[in-house]
Amino acid sequence: MWHIAKREIYNNLNSLRFALATVLLLGLMLTNAVVHLREYPERVQQYRERVSGHQNHIAAHAESSLYDLAQQGPGDLYKKPSDLRFCAEGGETFMADRAVGGYHRWSTGTLKSFWILTYPSATPNRDNVRPEVTKVDWGFIIGYVLSLVALLFTFDSISGERERGTLRLTLANPIPRHTVLIGKFLGAFISVSIPFILAVLVNLLVISTSSTVYLDAEAWGRLGIIFFVAVLYTCLFLAFGLLVSARVQRSAVSLVILLLVWVVFVVFMPSTLVSIAGRSTSSGPTYDLWERSSKLHGELRRDYSPRRHKEPEGTTKRMEMDGAYVTEDAEQQEQLHEERLNQRIAEVHRARAITRISPVTIVQNLIESFAGTGFERHLQFLENVQTYAREFRTFIVDTDNADPESLHIFGVRMGMSQEPVSPEAVPKFEDTLNLSKDFNTAAMELLLLTLFVLVLLSGAYLAFVRVEV
Repeated sequence: MWHIAKREIYNNLNSLRFALATVLLLGLMLTNAVVHLREYPERVQQYRERVSGHQNHIAAHAESSLYDLAQQGPGDLYKKPSDLRFCAEGGETFMADRAVGGYHRWSTGTLKSFWILTYPSATPNRDNVRPEVTKVDWGFIIGYVLSLVALLFTFDSISGERERGTLRLTLANPIPRHTVLIGKFLGAFISVSIPFILAVLVNLLVISTSSTVYLDAEAWGRLGIIFFVAVLYTCLFLAFGLLVSARVQRSAVSLVILLLVWVVFVVFMPSTLVSIAGRSTSSGPTYDLWERSSKLHGELRRDYSPRRHKEPEGTTKRMEMDGAYVTEDAEQQEQLHEERLNQRIAEVHRARAITRISPVTIVQNLIESFAGTGFERHLQFLENVQTYAREFRTFIVDTDNADPESLHIFGVRMGMSQEPVSPEAVPKFEDTLNLSKDFNTAAMELLLLTLFVLVLLSGAYLAFVRVEV
């Protein structure tokens, strides 16, 4: 087995395709590193400026009074840029980089609406479920370039030897066919891995030696998982190349078939599946949300207004009615926006389920998950935002309850504490990532990719066993 593998490696190392693959992968990985080092500092600086603005917003209202802080809210909450964005750009440009934690709708005299949490969208479509082919990131290099290289190293592994007559000489010896197949698989795998590993090392060397990028232990662990995904994906196309090479008589036919299948499954199918998914998961227009919002507010106002105006202005009973009106309005409106968000999330989940037929889409999703970009990253950001919103509101309630002079009537200025709040005491928003959560969400796609590899390897073995030499 090892003798066959060494022979395959030797033949590949002395071939033109090995030199071309090495130059291509090195060039793409170097381009990826240079572009990331040029864009990353700007993203980090922009994020820091936004966080500073968020903190200034909180400080300005906290120093005014607890009511102002409670009424205005924490302000915009921003998504932290990923240190591994060079691995996968993901759908970052199709998803919002912030959540609005200070959205208001109306003001009537001294009575003002309280803040609600809203989720703006960068674009209203679901194109982020499709692999990105305009960015030279690891996702593109692995999903498109490496898969094609794997096919070029295996299209003639069996059919080429059959044409030259060397396969008959090899099988004339007492060597089991599965030993020959595994030897060829290992030889092709090592031959493809050499230029890819070299390109990855050069890429990481350039990035890690820069003073603008710091990769911690968790980032290196995520990179290791991404590399494992790349290995699985490469094995899938190596196995497929061996399968087709074993089934046809001529190398030229094998190459044509493999290129056609690569175009269908890697290039054509993802775009087609996204179009199908987009038609099957079409959401309602945005203006429906505002119509429902106005309708809910109008119904609530018609319900509360007659009762509120029966009570004299400035009385405790009137303040309690006003507080209940403001609080219920905020709860209704925020629930409406959350329902809209959940609807969009469900649509993207259905679209991703459809596009899983394509292996390149599975790999793209996996790389995005572990790189901290894309849709799964966005879901964790939204979860962090909602957790922080609960912490912020709990802080407001606890601080108001601690003031003995407050009437503890939320939603009304005179019913809440008028004391200023220390900005340092207000909870700070932290946008964090959880590797174990990422792994759990990606487990199904990892298993699916592994299953594809096993099925194709089994098919290649069955096809090679039936080869007549």
